[in-house]
Amino acid sequence: MKQPLAYIHPAAKIHPSVVIDPFVTIEGNVEIGEGTRICSNVTIMDGARIGKNCLIFPGAVISGIPQDLKFQGEETLAIIGDNTTIRECVTVNRGTASKGKTIVGSHCLIMAYSHVAHDCVVGDHVIVANASQIAGEVIVDDYAVIGGGTLIHQFCRIGAHVMVQGGALVNKDIPPFVKAAREPIAYTGVNSIGLRRRGFSNETIREIQDIYRMLYLSGMNNSDAIERIEAEMPATKERDEIILFVRNSKRGIIKGYV
Repeated sequence: MKQPLAYIHPAAKIHPSVVIDPFVTIEGNVEIGEGTRICSNVTIMDGARIGKNCLIFPGAVISGIPQDLKFQGEETLAIIGDNTTIRECVTVNRGTASKGKTIVGSHCLIMAYSHVAHDCVVGDHVIVANASQIAGEVIVDDYAVIGGGTLIHQFCRIGAHVMVQGGALVNKDIPPFVKAAREPIAYTGVNSIGLRRRGFSNETIREIQDIYRMLYLSGMNNSDAIERIEAEMPATKERDEIILFVRNSKRGIIKGYV
């Protein structure tokens, strides 16, 4: 771990197995788990909590203070789970008083030049492709895939197993299991290929497709469609997840395409 050309604050808690390359800066209020590698020219600032077996590429900045004028220097965190890869020049800001922490889950891949802002919660097995920009207090659920160059508005939520087209402008919530594309962004079908890759049965995928036909193609408003789905579709984990997501959406869900 000892690297004479790196600056490591003596108060940092770093597992002995961590590999630290030259020209790394690690501040004092930092914890890094076993098996992680920190490549050259990475800056890890106060409040970082990095898990096991992570790989952080050159130029990344973890736990920089929020780009939020309401931030008053409060002690907050940026948490990275286990087995996550952070590519070149990614920035992950720590939280504000609003949530107190920014979270990137385990088994994630955050590609080069992407930004995860204050108080975001990124789930497990999420892929964020190059140069995507995630604004403050966004939630990205497990197994979502965000295409390169995507811009996500603050407070939006991306559901589990969603596939977002590269270059998208996301200003509404995207419910689980779907593909989202076009400009303005819209529902373009169920992410059936991604679901099959993750072990969903054909029967379950057909049920999800039936739910979204009712939600997007029946001509009903969202509230009426959800009531009909609840009344007519058998209760399943996936059905209930979709219903709960739509009912709890604060920004409203994306529209269907015409």
